[in-house]
Amino acid sequence: MNINKPLQTGQSWAVVTFGFLALSLAFSARAALGLVMPVWQAEFGWSSSYISSVGAATLVVMAVVAPIAGRLVDSHGPRFVLNFGLGLVGIGCGLVAIMDGKILFTVGFAGFAAIGFGFVANHVVATAVAKSVEARSGLATGIATSGSTGGQFLVVPMIAALLAINSWRWSFAALSLASFLLVPCIMALLHNSARRTQQASQNSTGVSRLGADLKCVVGRPAFHALFWSFALCGFTTTGVIETHLLPFASFCGFPPLPSATAYGLLSAVNLVGMVGAGWLTDRINRPVLLAMIYLLRGLSFWYLASLPGSSIETLFLFAVFFGAVDYSTVPVTASLVASHVGLRVMGLAMGLISAGHAIGGAAGAFLGGYLFDYAGDYDLLWLGSLWLALVAGLIVLFLRENPSRLAPA
Repeated sequence: MNINKPLQTGQSWAVVTFGFLALSLAFSARAALGLVMPVWQAEFGWSSSYISSVGAATLVVMAVVAPIAGRLVDSHGPRFVLNFGLGLVGIGCGLVAIMDGKILFTVGFAGFAAIGFGFVANHVVATAVAKSVEARSGLATGIATSGSTGGQFLVVPMIAALLAINSWRWSFAALSLASFLLVPCIMALLHNSARRTQQASQNSTGVSRLGADLKCVVGRPAFHALFWSFALCGFTTTGVIETHLLPFASFCGFPPLPSATAYGLLSAVNLVGMVGAGWLTDRINRPVLLAMIYLLRGLSFWYLASLPGSSIETLFLFAVFFGAVDYSTVPVTASLVASHVGLRVMGLAMGLISAGHAIGGAAGAFLGGYLFDYAGDYDLLWLGSLWLALVAGLIVLFLRENPSRLAPA
């Protein structure tokens, strides 16, 4: 059986649908940490540094798990990986819902849930879509992975409503229940796709060894270009904007509610940006498209530096501008991995690349705080992010468009 053979149309778009839903739940559970942080500070007397350190430990666990999850997609298909991850997210959120101290919170969120987040991740869904959708695969990847940001726009307000009506425990209990309820749906509707993916992987690789596949992936120059550009992507998005945009808005004197609304708008535009980038992936030169996304992102940091002294409307304009080029790198990068590294080992390659993204994000979060403490403002952070985004764009320009899009690994 050819591993590049697409699945039936219904099964293919089931992967897209359930990938979107799974990412919506997982990323919303991650976002709930920041949402509930002030409540825990008041109720338990926990410091923000302690809660943030648990969040940082969660990112480290996710970086370690990412290649493992990607490898399992290659060998067992999306049904197994998504269900395993959702089960762990459900257990972790359930433990947080009943916790009354630091130990159970840490085990639940930075343990069970963190491993689950590593399995229910963009690289897992992008790999599953690439292996199951042939026609319009870029658009399909953009729609599926947009659950990572667009889903939050829908789910996080519901979590906030439960928090306001009842308590934070009900919020995490609802996330736990939703994760468990999605498992039987995936078990039933992705059964054939998982079996076919696994059979294709086994028939095409024989007794494949991890060491040989790692050598195959790392031996491709395209992998290094995509790895380092995506690491810089993580620095300028997860690390810099997701961590420091709201503190910067406060530094500029903007009130908390309008600033949070602008951040929500950014997440909504993110969905449109990912779907649009996926649509363009199927139609134009992909390295040039990815380079343009990084170039526009760099320009957005130049615009951000002009915010101090401006009106709140300027922050909303930045949210629209940056949202369009934030997660839009995901479908393009996934498509390039499929064609330049190979579908057979795409999960492993995307897992390694996603680990680099997480490491870049951690570096951006840390250096952003350090530079602010050093300089007393965010100018150095925005200038550095501008240049790093431009470097990422230059790196991917060394890639060539591959018309086959199905290069063997």
